[in-house]
Amino acid sequence: MKILDVIHDANANLWRSKLRSFLTILAIFVGSFTIILNSAINAGVNDFMDKQIANMGGDGYLEMMPAETYDSLASMMGSNGPQEYTDDKDSANASTYLKEEQIEKAKKIDGVKVFNVLPNSSADYITSKKTDKRYRINLNLVVEGIKFDMSNGETPKFEKDAPYEIAVNEDLAKALGYENVADIVGETVQIAVPKNLACYTAIKRSECQEIIDVKVSGTQAPGILSMGGSRANLSLWNRINAINYEGMPAETNRSYQATADVDPEKIDDIKAELEKIGLKAMSVKDEAGMFQSFFDAILVVFNIFGGIALVAASIGIVNTLFMSVQERTREIGLDKALGMSNGKVFLSFSAEAIMLGFWGSAFGIIVSMVVGNIANKVAVETFLKDFPTFQLTIFEPWTMISIALTIMFIAFLAGTLPARRASKKNPIDALRYE
Repeated sequence: MKILDVIHDANANLWRSKLRSFLTILAIFVGSFTIILNSAINAGVNDFMDKQIANMGGDGYLEMMPAETYDSLASMMGSNGPQEYTDDKDSANASTYLKEEQIEKAKKIDGVKVFNVLPNSSADYITSKKTDKRYRINLNLVVEGIKFDMSNGETPKFEKDAPYEIAVNEDLAKALGYENVADIVGETVQIAVPKNLACYTAIKRSECQEIIDVKVSGTQAPGILSMGGSRANLSLWNRINAINYEGMPAETNRSYQATADVDPEKIDDIKAELEKIGLKAMSVKDEAGMFQSFFDAILVVFNIFGGIALVAASIGIVNTLFMSVQERTREIGLDKALGMSNGKVFLSFSAEAIMLGFWGSAFGIIVSMVVGNIANKVAVETFLKDFPTFQLTIFEPWTMISIALTIMFIAFLAGTLPARRASKKNPIDALRYE
């Protein structure tokens, strides 16, 4: 019996009872559609994350701080857009500083090439000539070797003697009065900096703040890494640090954060060693991973629903084939009387089960691709319009083929019991069946 003949006969037998076969295929379709569409969304998210990481570079770059400080900052994370600043709000963060023994131990860890302790720099708010509002600002240092996607302008110059420059995200640019975010590039904004740590306990913070003018070098493209705050160049960072600790003893200028250039192949071992000395380290991939885990959790739920649908479909396959065996008992008896072996009978019914899986998964692939492409277009024009490089769904051929083969295998397993029952029928008893 040729394989094409088996497939042809299996399809012909399926459509003897069109409604029953259609309903079974529909159940398989629901499960396959859900799983395939989820895998396409997952591929789209992973592609976006990979692009963000690849654009940044810095495979061996680590940011670290004491575990207590990391936990404190993590609890404050969350984005509701730029937050207005008022004098009665304390912008100080409770920070645990790096200890000398931690720094020395970290430098000696195998794979750590360069260990830099960053000076503390804290600013209260940012404003511009376009608005009378002031917005709380979270400053991060532009690090040499790390690139950021810029929608307009350029990344602030890293050199320590460069003019004061800052890159802001697009939400902050709009809040500062620049509806067309490109217009803020080259403009001067004002940043309020507390003159020394005593300012944090002052009744009126405005009495101990220094206002400095800063040029906006560009706006960060929307993405997972632009949510972390504004990017200051080294000269601005050092100036803010000097203002923060003006008139204070040198020993009070202790840092709570550091960076390291490490061997990328040893990065996981290095992070584990840092944890042993009380330091929490994050790589570029870790920062992206926090956002990716959010999507993964949602997709797992939908995949569970898809799996439940496939279980229900498997029951439908068993029922469909049992009914088919019952209806074709005399036919089976005749085939066996004419010399058809048990194995060929088993094969013919197993082929029907596999074809049920094939058609269900095939329709699932076709419909999910249509829906996915429509969703891509809608997403780009609506909720993903600020993320031009984010493709909501990406259909990877090998993934779709793998899912289809898996579904066909599940269908085969579901059909083995009815197929075995058909193959074991006694031809004489089968021919007598009414």
